[in-house]
Amino acid sequence: MGKAWKFGNDIDTDVIIPARYLNRFEPEHLAAHCMEDTDASFAANVQPGDIMIGGKNFGCGSSREHAPLAIKAAGVKAVIAESYARIFYRNALNIGMPILECPEAVKGIESGDEIEVDLQNSTIQNVSKGTSFQATPFPPFMQELIKAGGLVPYVKEKRKNA
Repeated sequence: MGKAWKFGNDIDTDVIIPARYLNRFEPEHLAAHCMEDTDASFAANVQPGDIMIGGKNFGCGSSREHAPLAIKAAGVKAVIAESYARIFYRNALNIGMPILECPEAVKGIESGDEIEVDLQNSTIQNVSKGTSFQATPFPPFMQELIKAGGLVPYVKEKRKNA
């Protein structure tokens, strides 16, 4: 279970991790500056297992992998949004960052609500309000990729077992 951090529509990659911090690629460095231009308290207060909520077109902007990496390194368990920019969607899956599409959940969750996410079944529970939602499920292959921690660990494991 984690606390919801709700953001609006069109959260772009420069908002997720401002370009001035891209001189380093260490996850801890990126996490320390995640969302700071939108919510200066986010990086200091987000806890492992918290959930990020976004509106439409989450992750738009540049194609940098730094954005989902900053979110994941900050300890966010999953991102729930109405929709994602295509390149952010792919980058998030490539690093094993769980992302769920569920417009109903976005409308039914407020900042601070306690949220439980079951990634295997793509279900979302707003414990604070006693409501539940069904997100668009991932195909089994994508679930394996996320569970492995991303594309590179997934491929390494497949090669090791081949």
